[in-house]
Amino acid sequence: MKPSSSTLRVIEWDELPPSVRQIPEGYNPLLEGILMAHQSDWLAIDTHIKLCEKGRRTGITFAEALDSVITAASQKIAGGMDCFYIGDTKEKGLEFIGYCAKFSRVIAEAQASGVSQIEEFLFQDQDDAGNTRQINAYRIRYASGFKIVALSSNPAGVRGLQGKVIIDEAAFHRDVSAVLDAATALLIWGGRIVIISTHNGKANAFNQMVSDIRDQRYGSSAQVFRATFDDAVANGLYERVCFMAGKVATPEGKEAWYKQIRNAYGPRKAQMREELDAIPRDGNGVCIPGVWIDEAMRPGRTVLRLALDEDFTQQPVYRREAYVNDWIERYLAQWLQPLNPQLRHFLGMDYARHRDFSIICPMSVDQARHRDVPFVVEMHKVPTRQQQQILFYILRRLPRFVGAALDATGSGETLAEDTADEFGHNRIQQVKITRTWYGAWMPKFVQLFEDGTVTLPKDDALHQDIRAIETVDGIPMIVKARKQDLKDPDLYRHGDFAGAGALANFATLEVASGPVNVKSRRPRQGQHITQGYLRGRYHLPLDPVPTMLRDAVVYLARHWLYQRRPEGALPDAVKDSRKDTLKLLENIRDGVVTLGLPTGHAAPEPGEIRVRSRPQQFSADTWERY
Repeated sequence: MKPSSSTLRVIEWDELPPSVRQIPEGYNPLLEGILMAHQSDWLAIDTHIKLCEKGRRTGITFAEALDSVITAASQKIAGGMDCFYIGDTKEKGLEFIGYCAKFSRVIAEAQASGVSQIEEFLFQDQDDAGNTRQINAYRIRYASGFKIVALSSNPAGVRGLQGKVIIDEAAFHRDVSAVLDAATALLIWGGRIVIISTHNGKANAFNQMVSDIRDQRYGSSAQVFRATFDDAVANGLYERVCFMAGKVATPEGKEAWYKQIRNAYGPRKAQMREELDAIPRDGNGVCIPGVWIDEAMRPGRTVLRLALDEDFTQQPVYRREAYVNDWIERYLAQWLQPLNPQLRHFLGMDYARHRDFSIICPMSVDQARHRDVPFVVEMHKVPTRQQQQILFYILRRLPRFVGAALDATGSGETLAEDTADEFGHNRIQQVKITRTWYGAWMPKFVQLFEDGTVTLPKDDALHQDIRAIETVDGIPMIVKARKQDLKDPDLYRHGDFAGAGALANFATLEVASGPVNVKSRRPRQGQHITQGYLRGRYHLPLDPVPTMLRDAVVYLARHWLYQRRPEGALPDAVKDSRKDTLKLLENIRDGVVTLGLPTGHAAPEPGEIRVRSRPQQFSADTWERY
């Protein structure tokens, strides 16, 4: 059949996708056993509207291409009609028309009828307002007078099409609802609608239509068909893959191939179930189902919130600090005291200054690698200096504090850098949150909920934040859309806790495995060096000094005074010992203190105290007291 006058050019075989070109010569889809059972069952459905919710690579679109060839090649009296394919991408359209071209050769030989090659032409599209445009399309014409047309983009005038319209991957079209609504107008003139798609979340219009058809809202003229990846495997998908590749199918190879397909999704279990098992995710691309979040939440924990007005920044610095100190003592301090001193603690912080919430998320890790969030701090419109005030207070009091990860993106960079300067750059990770970072670390945070290895406060706002994690092009990340805060509708959230929680989990994995500074020296050569001395080394926070250590220092300081004052000055030494001891404690706060350290010995590092005392002056009984 010669090209039509409207043909721009003829598509060469080499231009077709590999999935089409790899079909072997002599492939006859009409032979018995070529189509899999679920493909045959799909083609056997004869309703005006038929919809297939499918897993990927189940061969439904492949089978529909064969049905379209038979339909377009048939005479009108035999049910022949034009067939229009609308895919979500141009490549899908070219693949579909390629399948049709391959099958058409077989049909043409069997019927001794003419068929054109794949022609590219300009399709005249017109919307409801009468506006027209030309879009590229591909077609195959048949001697019956009908044709198959694969459109390279969504047409505005779907209502104007006559015949069978196939909407492939409907859930991923730009305006799913509009396409589905327009397609129903085809039924007036005896057309047929075929809708094929994998799921794209429960809230998607495609999933809603699945539910409506099952609920008989379309009557008996519509039917839903379900084809999963496991259905295709049971019906011989692996054997056909081997046939196409020229390989021998074996049971061992089938098992390894099946596991490889499933394992390729890694921690993205919800995405795997959606794409292979036709189970829509809980929400529009939501990564973490609500039931997983509910299982992780525990009552009796708190979310502390500090929300300030814009004019708070106009207050003098000392008044702002006093206000926040009072807030800390009233609300925050009580949640730090009961933390388990045996567990390692980490922290994540998602910084915000004006519009969103700034979130501090402490996290402990036990021997079983279970993550626990004892409380959460939310700050809204809190000046950076006061955010630092709260952050430093928490970091100084976390038991066995290992490290933290702070959002250093944009305006958060200053606070992250100052915190690293204060607590050490090897303990404070300054994280630039990018798409690459999301791809590497957000799946690990999602995995905690799937495995049930994280617990956190029971709070609706936190629940909302975690649900803001969605898969975008295969990468779980926090969506840009903001939602009203559930506690204060005047405020908005941006998945803020999800970011802080992911950063805290990042700290547990990255900071803990970071560089470890080891200080060592060769062992002493003689026992006589240490004989007659009691030694101890204490690591303590600069503020406050623990009571037990303070009493020990007071006791040792008094002995130090007695040993070094002249004989006649002993009464004054006793009288002034409290003043000298307090001075000693101030020196502890400021840096280095050495008690009775012999000349020539190295001074202790900041934050350390080395104590030496003779046994006869500091008895074992006294030591037990402290």
